[in-house]
This record gives sequence, C-alpha cells and structure tokens, in this order.
Amino acid sequence: MKIGRIVLVDPAMPEAKQDKMGQEVERVISSVFHEASQFVVAKVPAGNYEQLRAAIIHLCDEEKCPLVLTFGGTGPATGDFVPDVTLEVLDRRLPGMGEIMRYYSYERFKVSVLSRAEGGVRGRSLVINLPTRPTPVKFCLRLLQEGIAEALEQLNGITPGLRGDEIVVPMERFFPFLKWIRPKVDPTGENHPTL
Repeated sequence: MKIGRIVLVDPAMPEAKQDKMGQEVERVISSVFHEASQFVVAKVPAGNYEQLRAAIIHLCDEEKCPLVLTFGGTGPATGDFVPDVTLEVLDRRLPGMGEIMRYYSYERFKVSVLSRAEGGVRGRSLVINLPTRPTPVKFCLRLLQEGIAEALEQLNGITPGLRGDEIVVPMERFFPFLKWIRPKVDPTGENHPTL
C-alpha cells in the first residue's frame, strides 16, 4: 500500500537524528499492516504553511496515496498549524480520529491534552495528523487501525490485513465512578430492582 508521509524538517535537530526517527516511524507504520508499505516522503520546512498545504494536496491528488500521515505540529504553539492546514484541504472531516487519540492517549501521555490532531478525507485519500515520536505514533495507530482499515476499504476498495494486536483499553481505569453509580444490590433484599 502506498502511504504518504509528511516530514516537518526541524533545522534545530541534526539531519541524521531526523532520518533515524523517520525510519523508526516507518517501521511502526509497517507493523500495523500485513501487506508491504511503500512510503512516499514529502519533506516540508517546519513553519512553512504553503509548502505543507502543497505537500498534502500533492500526495492526495497526484500521488494518489490512499493514506497520508503527518507527524507533529499539532500543539498550541504559534508554528503548530498542521491541523489548520489539514482542515483547509479536506473534503470531509472525521472528528472521531482526533477525539479517540486525545481521549485514550491522555492516560499515558499527559501532554496529549494539548493535541489538536485532525483526520479526514480528501478525494479518495485518508489524511491523519499523528504525533512526532515513534512510541505515541504506535499507540495512536493501534487505536485507529480498525477505523483506518474500514476507511481505506470504503474509499479505495483496499482491504489491508491488520496484525490484530490492537490495544485493549481497561474501562475500569477510565470510569472508576461506575462502581459508585452502579452499586451491587442484594438480589434477596427489598431494594432489588424489578421489571
């Protein structure tokens, strides 16, 4: 499968380090699907709004990548405008992508509360904003993998095989108040609910 990968080039970070991180991110992405992934990489200088916009459009419209992923640039800082550019070029927004990443990532990565990541469709391409570093990327892809697979099938007729190691979310950790609003009732007692 052809996957567009947009790299925000940070002049403050050594090029070798950025390349190593990019290779690790590609390995993480490839670990989600059974099929081999062919990456089309677009390097964009960090802070260049127009080049980022052009890169997303190029990967979707000309390269025809079924899946286009951006990494980083989703926070509240002035130069973090990846979600804004993404929304500008999308045909349809898929708000659940960003919502689920923020919701479940918070337990492990507290700074995820600052993320403005988006997801959506341009033409027949699925576009998703992901974090920068490989570990959060892997976590988010595991959360989204079934949604990604379904979207790719609906948009392109592609049925990517998933490796099946999705994240199991322990609901009792996210909803500790359930034991208070649903107390155990003695079935022999007079307060036992009846239909």
